[in-house]
Amino acid sequence: MREFIVEADGGSRGNPGPAGYGSVVIDAATGQTLAEAAEYIGVATNNVAEYRGLVAGLRAAHELDPTATVHVRMDSKLVIEQMSGRWKIKHPDMKPLAFEASKVFPAPQVTYEWIPREQNKHADRLANEAMDAGKRGEQWSASASTAELEAADARAARAVAEPKPAGPPGDAAAGAARARAALSEGRAADAAASAGSFSRRGAAEGSGGGAVRAGAGAEVRAETDVRAARSVAAPATGWGPADMGAPATFVLLRHGETPLTPQKRFSGSGGTDPSLSDVGREQAERVGAALARRGTVQAVVASPLTRTRETAGIVAAHLGLDVTVDDGLRETDFGAWEGLTFGEVRERYADDLGAWLADPEARPTGDGESFAATATRIAATRDKLVAAYAGRTVLLVSHVTPIKTFVRLALGAPPESLFRMELSAASLSAVAYYADGNASVRLFNDTSHLRP
Repeated sequence: MREFIVEADGGSRGNPGPAGYGSVVIDAATGQTLAEAAEYIGVATNNVAEYRGLVAGLRAAHELDPTATVHVRMDSKLVIEQMSGRWKIKHPDMKPLAFEASKVFPAPQVTYEWIPREQNKHADRLANEAMDAGKRGEQWSASASTAELEAADARAARAVAEPKPAGPPGDAAAGAARARAALSEGRAADAAASAGSFSRRGAAEGSGGGAVRAGAGAEVRAETDVRAARSVAAPATGWGPADMGAPATFVLLRHGETPLTPQKRFSGSGGTDPSLSDVGREQAERVGAALARRGTVQAVVASPLTRTRETAGIVAAHLGLDVTVDDGLRETDFGAWEGLTFGEVRERYADDLGAWLADPEARPTGDGESFAATATRIAATRDKLVAAYAGRTVLLVSHVTPIKTFVRLALGAPPESLFRMELSAASLSAVAYYADGNASVRLFNDTSHLRP
């Protein structure tokens, strides 16, 4: 499934005053600009212009691929919070625009992230070009736009200015800096390579009268680094500001042991769906008792698989809570590897295993689920649950790969970091998510509650 990034902005010179919007669709894998949209919309407020930019960006993405997942990035906290469902929409001018935006793609395909204004310069420049055109009595013209080239220059400048620390293997600061640089360089190179082929193509009329232009493909460079950089394009990490209010806190519980756990066999969502062992049930009882003593969990959500529902039921009984099941929390489907040990897979499917270890897009033998597909599913589930449990603490009872993926995305770590985490049965981890999109990992693989 393709993944797009939509960056959108709008502005008003007077609020209300002469207004315009701009939006850009970016290929999340390569950083290539695929489409731009901009329009002068007459007299309007900033917020209306921002919503108009969002709608235009989503429509442009939908025209490219209606089955794609879309990650919207805007510097309008109002629009992001309202579209994420955390803030109510009260203004009568914005309600129909928000409704219109929500209907372009099915809700599970779209996620939202607030970004600082300096990271939204491409869309901001398009909006200003549209307003400048309106001041001249014209509409925005793709053939006259310099927003794409200026955005590429700005990204390249940021990549050069950013520190590039050297460190030992696994050093998080060095890895993140290299990934960000690779993403910036890849986008700048794509923009430069494709500028001659599409930057001056004539505008086509988009929906609502806004001008839209689409970009031709460009060769993907430094594919491995760019693919790793994809994960750092998720919501930025950092401290949760005091004025953001209480975060949505996910306490991530791996289910208790099953008969397959001690043998370290692949046990995903496509296998025999084993129940807990006696040891696993005892582990769940200990988790429940520990969480009941802490008294912080306000809701319990579980994967639909038997072992997670059993674990969640035991823990929820201690907490006096009901269990909600969410399919997004299920384990990866390991295809033909289900029930096998790592050594058995290496003996039977050596080439497939090698590809799987090297590439997050690779699927286990038998059309299993790739780590990249799991990450897309978990990101969508995360955003949905953050919106549903804003300011609350919720226990998510899940599996090894989903929990590691929650942590990886929160840290902005590359996919290969999944192989560098140890996650024990019935262990607890925790991630807090703030209203500005920041995440903070607070706990990982805690098993202290299992000790006698």
